[in-house]
Amino acid sequence: MSQGSVQHQQPAVPVLEEQQLDEYLGAVPERGQWRYRPRRVGMVWRSKAFRAGALITVLALCGLVILALVREQTGTEGFLVGLGLAVLPVPLLMAAFRWLDRVEPGPWRNLLFAFSWGACAAALVAIIANTFATRWIATATADPSSADTLGATVVAPVVEEIAKAVAVLLIFLFRRRQFGGIVDGIVVAGFTATGFAFTENILYLGNAFGEDQQLGTTGFASVTAGTFFVRVVMSPFAHPLFTVLSGIGFGLAALGGARHRVRRIVLPLLGLVLAMGMHALWNGSSSFGPYGFYLVYGVFMVPSFGLVTWLAIWSRQRELRTLSTELPVYAAAGWLTPAEPLALASMRARGMARDMARHWNSHPDRARGRAAARAVAEYESFATSLAMLRRRARHDGAGPDFALREQELLHHLWHRRDIAGPALTYAAHATGRLRAHRPAPPPFPRQFPHGGPPPQQLPAPHRHYGGHNPYMDDGGRRTPPA
Repeated sequence: MSQGSVQHQQPAVPVLEEQQLDEYLGAVPERGQWRYRPRRVGMVWRSKAFRAGALITVLALCGLVILALVREQTGTEGFLVGLGLAVLPVPLLMAAFRWLDRVEPGPWRNLLFAFSWGACAAALVAIIANTFATRWIATATADPSSADTLGATVVAPVVEEIAKAVAVLLIFLFRRRQFGGIVDGIVVAGFTATGFAFTENILYLGNAFGEDQQLGTTGFASVTAGTFFVRVVMSPFAHPLFTVLSGIGFGLAALGGARHRVRRIVLPLLGLVLAMGMHALWNGSSSFGPYGFYLVYGVFMVPSFGLVTWLAIWSRQRELRTLSTELPVYAAAGWLTPAEPLALASMRARGMARDMARHWNSHPDRARGRAAARAVAEYESFATSLAMLRRRARHDGAGPDFALREQELLHHLWHRRDIAGPALTYAAHATGRLRAHRPAPPPFPRQFPHGGPPPQQLPAPHRHYGGHNPYMDDGGRRTPPA
């Protein structure tokens, strides 16, 4: 049979847990059904646009109110100074959490919502509730000094951690598809706490500046410099560390799946209680004597920070191992090349694949190179989502939309495989994921798959038809690129 007479077709979808194909998956959708969209209900409040608009409006109003309250306490000049100093650690913290989320990056809209919730809504709730509670305690006990101590060590940790955990809870409930484990919980909680600490630092630094103006102190001996050193230099991770414990609880609940209902309730509550306890210990460290702060910082906070960092990195490596465990079934079915699961399970190989796609498609038009690198990045993201979807289905059972979601992800992979497949195969060889000699760069196609032919016209894998594959020799044996 000649090669031109062969009808190209997509491979079959691998069956979950060896059950019948129609039971879970059915056929691959037609062209008009490539992108799965849940059924919409004709109610205004169920509209995504309506809910997004309402949420943005609420956060904007909270932001305006908290802005007015902070400016009232610090004054205009103190507010501007506090704002300029408080913003310094924010990009570093956001970059650190985003780096941790590189395996399966969550959408920026979720992270921006979390940051905005912490900076506006949670901060507003905290400043109002803490002020009210402290005044009530002072009135009831007729002892303002003890009221301040009790408010800082008991009231503030409870109110602030609950207010911050609400953001994690909302994403956990309403963005369940994008909240799959410990890393997601850490990242969302970290962004929320970063926003909260940003607003709180404006208040503390602005008040410190106003106190310096009254006392006439300047330089390193000023209250502003001391406050900046303690809150921004020594402990920028304090609030993120507290709230990350709540995020870990939600992440463990997400790993447990819907069948473990008790775990889904108990673990987030346990994380929240631990966050409150750590926060209370940190706020009450000054009551342990003149060296209480340094004792808590060195003996408790730093080791806790190291332990949480280790857990976050271990969880990220676990996600990478999931790729090498779940994706080979799709490679066996022909959707991926055998080398791709190995490359996708390595952050180094992923980066090399994007760089190679950019390099070999950038001449003479750099825009084509950037588009090719973006196609590889999207391919990596969709493949990761596919592996996580299958892992959740194996552990928690396939949900009602599992088949449609899997078909959607497979379509997106198929549509980008013309560029991403060779790039990832080359990266697997070049990084030693496959035990072979370092290959020469493969001849990447000079067209961007988004504007190319539909998946039905792209070459299907070798095991399902007799067409040409650039990584197969004429005898059907898989060979590395020349």
